[in-house]
Order: sequence, then C-alpha cells, then structure tokens
Amino acid sequence: MTARDVAAAMNGRLVLGSPDARIDTVSIDSRTVQAGDLFFAIQGERFDGHEFVAGAIGSGAAGVVVHRADSVEVARDAADVGPSPVVIQVEDTTRALQALARDVRRQSGARVVAITGSAGKTTTKEVTAAFLALRYRTFRNKGNLNNHIGLPLSLLELRTRPEMAVVELGMSAPGEIRTLVAIAEPDVRVWTNVGEAHLESFPSVDAIADAKAEILEGADRDACLVMNADDARVVERTRTFAGRVRSFGIEKPADVWATNVEDRGLDGMRAKVDIGKAFGDASSVTLEIPLLGRANLANVLAGMAVALDAGVPLPALVERAATLSPASHRGEVSRLASGVTVLDDAYNANPLAVRRALEVIASEPHARRRVAVLGEMLELGPESVRLHEECGRAAVRSKIDVLVTVGKESARALGEAAVAAGLPRAAVTHFADSTAAADAVAALVQPGDVVLVKGSRGVRLERVVERLHGAAG
Repeated sequence: MTARDVAAAMNGRLVLGSPDARIDTVSIDSRTVQAGDLFFAIQGERFDGHEFVAGAIGSGAAGVVVHRADSVEVARDAADVGPSPVVIQVEDTTRALQALARDVRRQSGARVVAITGSAGKTTTKEVTAAFLALRYRTFRNKGNLNNHIGLPLSLLELRTRPEMAVVELGMSAPGEIRTLVAIAEPDVRVWTNVGEAHLESFPSVDAIADAKAEILEGADRDACLVMNADDARVVERTRTFAGRVRSFGIEKPADVWATNVEDRGLDGMRAKVDIGKAFGDASSVTLEIPLLGRANLANVLAGMAVALDAGVPLPALVERAATLSPASHRGEVSRLASGVTVLDDAYNANPLAVRRALEVIASEPHARRRVAVLGEMLELGPESVRLHEECGRAAVRSKIDVLVTVGKESARALGEAAVAAGLPRAAVTHFADSTAAADAVAALVQPGDVVLVKGSRGVRLERVVERLHGAAG
C-alpha cells in the first residue's frame, strides 16, 4: 500500500510525507512498532495512542494516523530530527482503521467466512479453516481478535490475497456485531448458538439472540448462512435470511446431521453423519473426532457445512476431522506423570460452556474421582448468582466428586448450590483467587483423578493448570 492509497481508503488527509511512501504493516501498539509500520493512534478507555506518536516515529514508524490536531504538530516536530514520516489526519482513528480494513478486504478477492455465537466461536473458526485449507489457500484470524479493533487488524492481513478467510465476530453489547459485519462483509455467515454470555449488557437471552442476529444483516441472495438447527432461538431468527441456508445439528434433522452419537469421554466423539441433498447427492459417513463433547461435535459439523458448500470433498473432511486438536486452554487434555488427567478449558467461561464441559467430564468412564475447578463467570449482571447456582446443580448431576470454586460471591454461590443439591460439604472448597486455588488443587488431587479447569478469563485459572503440570514434573 502507498500513503496515497491508505489515506483515500480512510477518507483521510495526508498532511506530511510522500504520497508514494510504502506502507508495509499496521500497528496500534507503540511498544512493538517496527520500521515500515503505520501507527494508528487509537483512543481507548485506558490509553490514548496520541500520547505515543513521537515514540512511534522514534522507533522507525513509516507514519502515523491521528485525529487530534496537537498530535499532528507532535509528528511534525519529530520529523525535524529524522526522516519525514507520513502523517494522515482523520476524523476518528478507530473508524479509519475499520475503513482501511474493509478496503483491503474488498481488494483481496478473498471469500470471507464470519462466525458468531455464545460458545465455540474459536474452535469452529479453527476447524473451519482446517477444512477449507484442504482445497484453498486459507487465512484465519489469530487467537480471538474478534472485536472492533481485532477484526480490522485481522482483515488487513488479507493483503496476502488468500482464497478463503475465516474470522470470528465477538460482542459484549448490542450493535457490535452489526459494526463487524459492515467491516468484514462476509460471504458466509456461521451462527453456532445462543447462551447467557454477557448478560450484564442485555436484559435477557432473547436480547442476546437479537444482537447475534445482526450477523444476518446486509446479506444478498448470493450469501450463505450456516446455522444450528438445534438452537430454537437461532432457527426462529434465520427463517427469512436472504441467501441460501445450510444447517447442522445433532438433536434435529439438518443438512449435516449427526446421529448414533457415541461420547467416548476424554477420547473424543464418534457419530454417523448424514449429508443432505443440499450439497448434492445424499450420503452418510462415520465421523471420529478427538475433540471432546457434543458441543465440539456441533462445532465440527458447522465447519463441515461451510467446507461442503465450498466444494471440499466429504472423504477429505472425514480424514482431516480425525486429526483435529483443540486450541490452547480450550479443551486440551493432559495425562500427567502423576497419574492425574487434566481437562484444560480455562480460557473462558459462560453458563452454557460450563454445562457442556461438565457433560464431558461426566461421560469419562475411567475417572477415579471427578474434580471440577470452576471459576467465576463474569459479565452476567443481575442474573449472576442464579446462573452460578444452576451450574452448581449441574455439577452434581455430572457426578462431580470434588468441587473447587474460585472468585467472588457468585462463585461461592455455585458451591453452596452444589451442597444443597447433594454434594457433601466436605467435598466443596472455595478460594478468592486462582493463586491460592492452584496450590490447594495440586495438593488434593490423586492418581486416577480427572480434573476439569474452567472459568472466565479474568479469573486466570490457567494458573491452576500450570501448577498441576509443575507438580507432576
């Protein structure tokens, strides 16, 4: 890209530097700026990138994008002591970043697959990308860069011109998915499910579903929707989708439908999968995946629907599915030298995801004891205590033998609900933070135990996993 191209895409004004200056990469972090980067001075809740304009130029940035007039003068002063940088002034640096990303997306020629849902977005993204890569040059966004800043940064990578791009769309408030859809302009939209995540910002789960339904907006007849036939809220809101619809499911008939499901605990899942005529001739295959639980089976079915619609052969998908592996802290299984097995699902949590994880540990037939380390689920608002209590009762239904809760009063309520549902009080322990919990869990586990570790990102339950690994070593 040239400075001229970038400024035009953002409707910005080039106030300093050559219009032919080459822009290689984009950065929003002055601490990691490298020579050739274009630094966007993003104004956030805690930091204002305009305060770091001089530092970015001093680190060799090719240029800066600003919206504050005083930052233009700072950049001019910095230019007096070194090579002249590019300075582009815009009305809003965040919206400018989004506009540039949309322009790159349009010029890339890539077919964009966008995934949303209350649980399983990242796993579905990884699986879908793995399947599409069997036939296409495929890009997927790193980690969970799925918000109004992360998504644009991901789409800027499409300058490499992949044939397929798989991204996820996250949200914590109404209107956010709408913004992301307008940036990504997806050709294929995947809606995995609706759950109680982020109830702090919504009055009900139906309101969450309405916000997730923003992924349907702006679609034309050429667009494709891949939707969960088992989720009534998803089904209800996708009936009038403008383009073609491909469904996946386990409980209800679907275009990609898993039946005769066999849950093999920590060894994964096996199922018969019926492929409907929407993809050509109807057929059936036996699918085996190392990923755990019905939730992950559904994620794989969603990825298969996307890939089949894109023309990836079914036999190749079945073969690839058998080699899938979970993302870091998202259902990783470790069998430690101590004889303890750890199910590391510590990356994040909401009530739906916790119940699903408990179902996995309940299905494990070889556990001496089932130990659940459950952290507080954040951003649940006024419903937090009730939803934690529901998970406490779910833990008892899942035959948990030992329960450790971590966090504030909502986490404590989870443990109390488990006791009220029949778990002996001596089997329940509460800790205010993950550091204290880590030492206690390492001391209480025994050979043959299966330990589930799951909680919201802010609780930092990966410390428990690390301590268990350290104790085993």
